[in-house]
Amino acid sequence: MSTPTGFMEYKRQIPADRRPEDRIKDWEEFHKHMSEEELRTQGARCMDCGTPYCHSGIDMIGGTSGCPVHNLIPEWNNLVYRGLWREALDRLHKTNNFPEFTGRVCPAPCEGSCTVGLIGQPVTIKTIEEAIIEKGFEEGWVVPSPPEKRTDKRIAVVGSGPAGLAAAAQLNKAGHHVTVYERADRIGGLLTYGIPSMKLDKGVVQRRVDLLAAEGITFITNTEIGVDISSEELVSEYDAVVLCGGATKPREFNIEGSQLSGVHYAMDFLNGTIKSLLDTGLEDGNYISAEGKKVIVIGGGDTGSDCVATSLRHGAKSVTQFGTHEKAPLERDPLMNPWPQFPNVYTLDYAHEEAKALFGSDPREFSIMTTKFVGDEDGNLKELHTIQIQRIVDETGRKIYRPIEGTEKVFEADMALIAIGFDGPEQIIPQQLGLETDRRSNVKARYGKYNTNVDKVFAAGDMRRGQSLVVWAINEGREAAREVDKYLMGSTVLA
Repeated sequence: MSTPTGFMEYKRQIPADRRPEDRIKDWEEFHKHMSEEELRTQGARCMDCGTPYCHSGIDMIGGTSGCPVHNLIPEWNNLVYRGLWREALDRLHKTNNFPEFTGRVCPAPCEGSCTVGLIGQPVTIKTIEEAIIEKGFEEGWVVPSPPEKRTDKRIAVVGSGPAGLAAAAQLNKAGHHVTVYERADRIGGLLTYGIPSMKLDKGVVQRRVDLLAAEGITFITNTEIGVDISSEELVSEYDAVVLCGGATKPREFNIEGSQLSGVHYAMDFLNGTIKSLLDTGLEDGNYISAEGKKVIVIGGGDTGSDCVATSLRHGAKSVTQFGTHEKAPLERDPLMNPWPQFPNVYTLDYAHEEAKALFGSDPREFSIMTTKFVGDEDGNLKELHTIQIQRIVDETGRKIYRPIEGTEKVFEADMALIAIGFDGPEQIIPQQLGLETDRRSNVKARYGKYNTNVDKVFAAGDMRRGQSLVVWAINEGREAAREVDKYLMGSTVLA
């Protein structure tokens, strides 16, 4: 607890964002920062709630409740309030290897389960988290910390996203020799290729990668396991292998006209832009451009929103985002969406704010389904046909979408971006190793164990649990590292 009455004395405050009209002209991060005095005041709002649900980290109907890495939120809120930033950083790093990532891109389920949020606005947890780690870098407190002793164990981590980096960091901390394999040309997985630069500056990712390398982790890029090196060869060469390849197989969208020119998968669009931006500042033109086009994004999630924001920065003529979900209510429904579930309420994401500022309205269409793409005589996309839908429960208890007759509509479009999620991990490694998979094609590994049916092979992150949050990936990487350490050493020194 910071101060007994802080949550009553002070109002919630979050950092101002750069004006949408300004930020769409560049690729810089759009958040501004708060002063130390303002942050200490926000820390004072953390109350003596008895049971702090904010760090519970559990899956509930409607999403995650609390922090999946179990951040000691009340403790570092109190330390910030008292001006003890170094101590706050130590508490933050006890549970989270990469607070500079989660403080930027996590949707903050901790704030949704904050006790203050029961009767008012929750504590500004995410902002304080980012401020603590950035203060640490500014003051020179975050420095390479290689292990004092090394074991003779060699471990390969496949994939350098948040799960892979977390697993590598923890295993290196235990003294093992860790090599991370990444098929892309840069380390970071979806942190680098997937999340646009305006949400997560790539210099922030590289800063952490450089630290990990200085601590003794070996990074190998442009190497795809299962292609450049066989999965069997990798397992035979190392004492343990941790699979953190993510859930990168895009969900198919095979409707009439999906082969038309102008129809693209979202990740091809986003990753091409990010790579071109990093390589040449977009000068090489090696990306799918939305400049001057009427863009429709199919998919109402974060990836779809990132497509909206990226299209705006390209200079799209118009951008519309389709979602099958209903428009959320303005306030939390206490019966259908009670605290401490993640609040399902209507908000404008950064991308929607930008589109509204540019075009005058929220770019989203809710409860809508695309029925077909239509092209011109040259095979280029020219329009999308849609119908409104209603979510119902059928006679078997399944939730399905039913089209509403008479709600058909046609939208003009030069480009359609498919952002409807992923169908699990790519299967080359599971097939080569004979790994068991579940009905969603995720690699089977017991929660709390993370070991697969193949000796020496462990799985974590989206490759094990399916598409999820960055913070869940970090949790999984840390927990998998514990199990690998116990497997190799008989016990573990890892938290």
